[in-house]
Amino acid sequence: MSGVEIGLWSLAGILGLIWLGMHVSVALALTSFVGVWALRDSPVYAARLLSLATRESISSYLFGVVPLFVLMGLVVSRADIGRDTFDVANRALGRLKGGLGMATVGANAIFAAITGISIASAAVFAKVAVPEMIRIGHTPRFATGVVAGSSVLGMLIPPSLLLILYGILAEQSVGHLFVAGIGPGIVLALAFCLGIAVMMRLTPGFSGTPVPAPPIAYQGSLARDTATKLAPIAALIALVLGGIYGGVFTPTEAGAIGALGSIIIAMLKRRITARVLWQVTLETGHITASICFLIIAATMYSRFLALSGLPAFVTEWAIAKDLGIIGFVLLYCLILVMLGTILDSSSIMLITLPLVLPIATALNLDLIWFGIVTVLAVEIGLLTPPLGLSVFVIKGALDDPTIPLGDVFKGAAPFAAIMVIVLLLIIAVPSISTGLL
Repeated sequence: MSGVEIGLWSLAGILGLIWLGMHVSVALALTSFVGVWALRDSPVYAARLLSLATRESISSYLFGVVPLFVLMGLVVSRADIGRDTFDVANRALGRLKGGLGMATVGANAIFAAITGISIASAAVFAKVAVPEMIRIGHTPRFATGVVAGSSVLGMLIPPSLLLILYGILAEQSVGHLFVAGIGPGIVLALAFCLGIAVMMRLTPGFSGTPVPAPPIAYQGSLARDTATKLAPIAALIALVLGGIYGGVFTPTEAGAIGALGSIIIAMLKRRITARVLWQVTLETGHITASICFLIIAATMYSRFLALSGLPAFVTEWAIAKDLGIIGFVLLYCLILVMLGTILDSSSIMLITLPLVLPIATALNLDLIWFGIVTVLAVEIGLLTPPLGLSVFVIKGALDDPTIPLGDVFKGAAPFAAIMVIVLLLIIAVPSISTGLL
């Protein structure tokens, strides 16, 4: 059996092991070990090669960015800052037709800029926004769909864990990826708001017909509310992203400053105790360990694929087919969306990137733009059945038997379609992502 054939069989093996319930990192590592053993007919050689990959994969200073941004996101989530952003956005936009849905999108965009985790956004706003939207007359299907759709902003608007993962796998600047995510994130948020306005006008049966609700009693003016609830968060975002963009500090240093700033804000608001901070620290360690195992396994798999010759074979095949840049990117995005129906975001990137990055490099693609396209295509999978991770998180957070899982998927469908349109726009107009670089 040739190396290319072994590489192809490894893809089938990984998907099969994952479908059987094996953890992604274990499936990648096991397949890599067996694959190298088959290629060199030596388990000792396989063990040495993979141990070297393990040591080199996470020894870089750059990996400090992972736990720091995870800590910042978890502190912000525990400090109930998502409700603060929703209150301010609702007060500013609530009087518009569909304003509460637009407020949810706006609050999610702000929340995304300090968490970087779509699942956190989905869990927070499922509890904060869905009950309010249902209270004024929106259908549960529409309310959950708005939250599911806008939650994906957490993986596109920086800081984003998926962008960090892509930067590590593709050996690209995490700071540049963060900056490149700003434009597409804003465009996607605006597209969601426009979509909500269109749905309110054209499909009232889907969105519901909100009735005037008793006004919420706010303390003080909108300006004061914004200053007390939103200004500290805006300052934190400006400090972290502004520092990276201005070259004042590295992404790792920005993560440290962001984590410290989020803890200070939470303490000043008296929303976090020493015990909660310790719990958050432990949770950060668990998440970081999981991410590191994924990166180690991905590095192992990349070494195995390089040894098999499959990436070079696929690159030559793609170039020989003369698909062109647009044809290749569209086919790649279609594969990502299809994989998104059965796998989670990290797994898709870990499996596909070692194969497609050599092709992207051979086609002279801008790997920063390619990263934004990858993340956006992968995130569509968060809204599509049968996996749809954000949908399951929302269903679990609501714990309401009157809102079936199927309704949440149906509510998310228009927002998945909007994401496809924005994805095509970014492919056609790369400057949306690269214009700030």
